[in-house]
Amino acid sequence: MSEGGGARDLPRHKVLVTRRWPSEVEAELARAYDTTFNPDDRPMSAEALHAALQSYDAVLPTVTDRMDASVLSAAKKTRILANYGVGFNHIDVEAAKAAGLVVTNTPDVLTDATADLAMTLLLMTARRAGEGERELRAGKWSGWRPTHMLGTQVTGATLGIIGMGRIGRAVASRCHNGFGMKVVFFDMFPAKNLEVPAGQLATVEDVLAAADFISLHCPGGGENFHLINAERLKRMKPTAFLINTARGDIVDESALVDALKAGRIAGAGLDVYEAEPKVHPELVKMENVTLLPHLGSATKSARVAMGMRVVENLAAFFAGREPADRVA
Repeated sequence: MSEGGGARDLPRHKVLVTRRWPSEVEAELARAYDTTFNPDDRPMSAEALHAALQSYDAVLPTVTDRMDASVLSAAKKTRILANYGVGFNHIDVEAAKAAGLVVTNTPDVLTDATADLAMTLLLMTARRAGEGERELRAGKWSGWRPTHMLGTQVTGATLGIIGMGRIGRAVASRCHNGFGMKVVFFDMFPAKNLEVPAGQLATVEDVLAAADFISLHCPGGGENFHLINAERLKRMKPTAFLINTARGDIVDESALVDALKAGRIAGAGLDVYEAEPKVHPELVKMENVTLLPHLGSATKSARVAMGMRVVENLAAFFAGREPADRVA
């Protein structure tokens, strides 16, 4: 770990950043606080996180930091977990509350980047782009022919969205406006003021049965753990594709492998995994599966904006104000 100083006339709160962040954000944190960085950029162990909660006023975790009840029980000095990311299912929120910790996240600023990535996966999987690139790079392409690597047309197909929040709405807009897709969705709450025509169906199963492409945009953990399981995969069309840019634990990966092997669905595009960074070995072998290394929010502008949102939440908290993005 390495430390960065802050301006002498500002409160010298001790802040820990658990992974490397964009340099612009690290510079701002170093200016404002007594900040400790992680130059090796390796995930911190549970023991290290446990110790950090006894030494720092604020800990700034990411999705790679598993902050369960056993870790959070050590919170003696830390007062806020300012999470870098919109998803926070890696933090036991109830345990955080019990420990007197405030938890914040970074909504809004990564919506477009993640929606763009969902579209990337959808198009790559439907049009067999990953498979085609691998063939070409391996020197196995023999030239154009009428029946070579035929994919699935996206234009005019039906998109099914599970979770019609900010990112789900952004994907719906891209699919409807850009590709003329019909949109159906499931959400626990009535969706109002939608930007594009979309039909809210009564159950997850209804959406799975109706759609040619299923895109997941709901939180992970809790009741959404293995939301897409063996029984629900059976509800999908054998010609349909599953896209996941949300959280890995939403999908039962073993059940997904079985469904793909049996031809119960046509393919999948995944950016997140149950046991990141480990990926189910059978998925890696499958040509009808597109795999990306959790790139959902990985644009420079989005990652900087996420960090600055954390800075704003910290500034509000240490000034005695309610952070705008408090989730617990």
